[in-house]
Amino acid sequence: MTGSRRSLWVAVVVALGWVALAGVLGPLTGRLSEVQTNDNASFLPADAEATEAREWTQRFNDTEVTPAIVVYERSGGLTQDDLAIIQQHSQEFGELPDVATPLPPPVTSDDGEAVRQVVPLTISEGTEFDIAVEQLREIATAGAPDGLNAYVGGPAGLLADLVAVFKTVDLTLVLVTASVVLVILLLVYRSPILWLIPMLSVSLSYVAAAAVVYGLARADLVDLNGQAQGILTVLVFGAGTDYALLLIARYREELRTHERPVDALLAALRGAAPAIIASAFTVAAGLSCLLLSELDSNRALGPVAAAGIVATLVVTLTFLPALALLGGRWAFWPSIPRVGDTTATGRGLWERVAQYVGRRPRVAWGVPTLGLVALLAGLLALTGSSVPPSEQFTTTTDSARASQVLAQHFPSGSGTPAEIIARADYMEAVISAAEQVEGVTEVVPYTGGAPDGPPVIVDGRVLLNATLQAPSDSAAAEQTVIELREAVHAVPDADALVGGFTAVEVDTQQASQRDRTVIIPLVLAVIAVILAVLLRAIVAPLVLIATVVLSFAATLGACALLFEYVFDFPGAEASFPLFAFVFLVALGIDYNIFLMSRVREESIKSGTRTGTLRGLAVTGGVITSAGIVLAATFSALAILPLVVLVELGVAVSLGVLIDTIVVRSLLVPALAIELGDRVWWPSSLSRRARQADPA
Repeated sequence: MTGSRRSLWVAVVVALGWVALAGVLGPLTGRLSEVQTNDNASFLPADAEATEAREWTQRFNDTEVTPAIVVYERSGGLTQDDLAIIQQHSQEFGELPDVATPLPPPVTSDDGEAVRQVVPLTISEGTEFDIAVEQLREIATAGAPDGLNAYVGGPAGLLADLVAVFKTVDLTLVLVTASVVLVILLLVYRSPILWLIPMLSVSLSYVAAAAVVYGLARADLVDLNGQAQGILTVLVFGAGTDYALLLIARYREELRTHERPVDALLAALRGAAPAIIASAFTVAAGLSCLLLSELDSNRALGPVAAAGIVATLVVTLTFLPALALLGGRWAFWPSIPRVGDTTATGRGLWERVAQYVGRRPRVAWGVPTLGLVALLAGLLALTGSSVPPSEQFTTTTDSARASQVLAQHFPSGSGTPAEIIARADYMEAVISAAEQVEGVTEVVPYTGGAPDGPPVIVDGRVLLNATLQAPSDSAAAEQTVIELREAVHAVPDADALVGGFTAVEVDTQQASQRDRTVIIPLVLAVIAVILAVLLRAIVAPLVLIATVVLSFAATLGACALLFEYVFDFPGAEASFPLFAFVFLVALGIDYNIFLMSRVREESIKSGTRTGTLRGLAVTGGVITSAGIVLAATFSALAILPLVVLVELGVAVSLGVLIDTIVVRSLLVPALAIELGDRVWWPSSLSRRARQADPA
């Protein structure tokens, strides 16, 4: 058996082995929603004040509850028939299996136009909220007289709407992302066959990644939420297609110099695999820095995304080469690469770009730098205000409408009070301090459901419910909780804690700010080390990181303007700057890795200047295609009705295009030429380049 035939048999075995494994793992891709957790409170660190308060609050009830708020409204005033049906609904709510009884009585607004009914749910699994809340919504609208509107909101209603969105996120996002990748591959390759190789490879990567993540979440090793699942999908499809484009482009190039496809493939792997591996480990290492986050939701995204990247890397370096070898030269039909063919090896657009950079390097890096710096002015529009939970949907949901009606007719925080835990001996002092806080309308002790009963005391503590004037998910309510904490903490020996729905949002914001301070410098340090090892230099990694950070800041400025004046978003999610940084820096550095690894390879042969221009010319087309693919896949997040994912999709898409078209095409190669041999310092390549590069 010849070497070529033996290689083909190995390729067949590898390909069939992966296909068989995909058949086993495939069903798990549709079960990720089963292992999701979307409750913000469960993501907080154990030492957060809201977490400690929640642990105490649970002692006052036999079971943990999450309140749903059913609100009825009739413009002009409720009728007796309305009140009768509302009372009937209240009884039916109490008969549901997931409702904690006895229910508090319905409360009529002072204007007589609305009624509020709090329905505590005993559900602990986030994926079950949409079922229970849907039952409440069916009851609330059943038999209602014409003109009487009913909505279900509160924390349970909000969670139900989130769960409903994330249950459809997987299939919808996969189909849209796969369609985007397919269209781009057809445009790039213009071949009826070749597109199948990267498409099959990236699809298998997603199956493998989803199976790994499902196993981790099922074993309680990570807390998967819908946001992480959506990001996993676009990340795997985007990165997998990028790696495939790079490897296939190098394979096509080597087929022009090698007679046997197996020799061309091995040469392509030797040339492209180091850059692909470095890229994958850069992204995985950067995302793994999220493990240091105080929020479990952020901490989970690190291993989830890293698992996706590693699975993609393994498939790209095994399954894809097997398919490429089986396809051989004919996979590229009708543009079949032949030995000695010198066409399409850097001539055309990207050779002209390289010539321009070589002639005017200072203009090539100076003008883009000024443009990126100008975009920094947009950062002034980034107010730092977060998106209220009820406004995190891009469409109007039932829970959002309930929040609006509550704000119109009741103290907006009613139904979701701030919860104060304090020593029973200091109850009166704590109540007095809390009532002095502006924005607090009422403070009452928890009596276990008896309106005139004594306060319930558990282990020497009492639970006080503080009703807020502002909506519980608003910035005003968060500020009230901050001031409330300061007031009750000042009561000596009361050991007061403030928790509840709004307190969870406050602690989430504070944890996010801490994460940015800790994780962003660490990501930069990790990437710098990986680049230094790959390029065997110090100056080049510092230049690359500086350009990508500038690109990130410019992207953030542009996004701030878009969010404020185009999309009219209410703010930016607390985790948005951190997520945008990690993804843009980790992914944006990819294209510079692809470029500079080839530039280093060419510089060894012909010097820094010639090597830079040659590297830019031969990689320009494939890297630009890769950037467009990644930008397009992340833009698919915009189809989801969640502000945070739309914002992240816009930011990554815009940032990747800036990195690909501006930074990698002009700024980096121009700076490399400007620095000359010094860019490789302190490696020996700088001295070799100086000897070989003509003046």
